[in-house]
Amino acid sequence: MRRTQRFLIFTFSLICCAVLIGCGEGHKTAADDARNAPPAAVVKVVRGNIADNLEIASEFQPFQEVDVYAKVSGYIQKLYVDYGTHVKQGQLLAVLEIPELQQQLQQDEASVRRSNQELTRAHEELNRSQSAYNVAHLTYTRLADVQKSRPELVAQQEIDIAKGKDLEADADVSSQKAALAAAEEALVSAKAALGKDQAMFDYARMTAPFDGVITQVYARTGALLPAGTSSNKGDSALCRLSQNSSLRLVIPVPERAVPNIQIGQSVAVEVSGVKRTFDGKIVRFSDQIDMTTRTMHTEVDVPNPKFVLVSGMYASVKIPLHSAAKVLTLPIQAVQAGETGKGTVLLVDSSNKIETRNVMLGLQSSSDVEITSGLQENETVIFGAQGQFKNGELVSPKIVVPSATE
Repeated sequence: MRRTQRFLIFTFSLICCAVLIGCGEGHKTAADDARNAPPAAVVKVVRGNIADNLEIASEFQPFQEVDVYAKVSGYIQKLYVDYGTHVKQGQLLAVLEIPELQQQLQQDEASVRRSNQELTRAHEELNRSQSAYNVAHLTYTRLADVQKSRPELVAQQEIDIAKGKDLEADADVSSQKAALAAAEEALVSAKAALGKDQAMFDYARMTAPFDGVITQVYARTGALLPAGTSSNKGDSALCRLSQNSSLRLVIPVPERAVPNIQIGQSVAVEVSGVKRTFDGKIVRFSDQIDMTTRTMHTEVDVPNPKFVLVSGMYASVKIPLHSAAKVLTLPIQAVQAGETGKGTVLLVDSSNKIETRNVMLGLQSSSDVEITSGLQENETVIFGAQGQFKNGELVSPKIVVPSATE
C-alpha cells in the first residue's frame, strides 16, 4: 500500500514538473519573438490642410527692355550714363553734336524773319491799294450821280475813265489780298520748317523713355551715333535700358492646369539664389493652348522695389490649383499608389502586426496625400519601403517625423 502511494506521488510530481517546464518554454518563446521583431518606422494618420500646387521653373525677365537709338545721326558730345546707372523717365542720357542741323536751324530762322517782313509789306500794299480803291470808287460814284442829275455838266468820257480807274483799283485790292494770303502761307511754311528742324535738333538730347537701369552701353563719348531709323541699325544703339523695379516670369502652364489660372491670382515665387520666397501675381496669359507643347503662355509679375532680384535669376513658381482643410493625410512615402485614386498602406495594428489596407486617395501635394477612406485618424502605418515587410509580420514600431524634403 505504501509503495503504491509513493509511486502515485512520484508520478504526479513528474507531471507537474513537465507542465511547469512547458509553460516556461512558451512564455520564453513569445518574449523572444517581441525582442527579435524588426524595427519599423511608422507615422500616424493625422488631420490637416493640403493643397495641390503646380510648380514650374522659369527665369526673371525685365518688365520692359529697349535699346535706346538716336533719332538723328550725330557725334556723342556728352555721355551721362554707364553700366548699372539707375535713371528716371525723361532723365538725360547723352547729348549729340549735329553741326549741319544747327546751320539748318539758322537758315530756317532767317526764312521766318524774311517771311515776316514780306507779310508786313503785303499788309502795307493792301492798305495802299484799299486807299486807292476808295478814292477811285468815290470819284466814280460822284461823277455818276452828277451825270444822272445834270447830264450836261459831265462828259461821258470822264465817266468812263473814272469807272475804269475804279475797276482797276478794285482788281489791285484783290491782287494785294492774294499776295497777303501767299505771304501768310509762306510764313506758316517757314515756321513749320523751323519747327521740324527744331524738333529734330531736340533729339540731340537723348532721354530715358521710362524708369530703369542701364544694362548695356554700346557707344562712348566722341563716337558717331547713326540714326536709328535706318534699315541696317547694326550696333548703332546708345545703350540698353531695363525696367527692373518689377520683373516678370513667363511660365508654360500645362493643359490640365489651364482652367485653374485666373488673372490676379497670387502665387509663391521661390528664388534659390537669394534663399527667399516672394509674392507674385498672374497678370496676363495668352488664353490659347500651344498646339506643339500643349501649354498656355502665362506671365507672373513680381515687384522688386529694392532691386533684390536681378534679371536672369532662376525662380520656381508655385500655383495653387486645389485645396482641402482638415482632412486625413499621410506622407507620400507611406502610401503605395495604385490605380487612379487608389492605393495601399501597411497598417500596424494594436498587436504590432502588419496588415495590408486598401485606401482611397484625394488631393496630393509635394509631401502629403489625402486619405478619403480606408483609414481612421491616429491609426499607425509603415513609413518608407513597404517591400521589407509581410502581411501578419510582427514589428517594433518607431514613430518618425518625416521632413519636407523626404
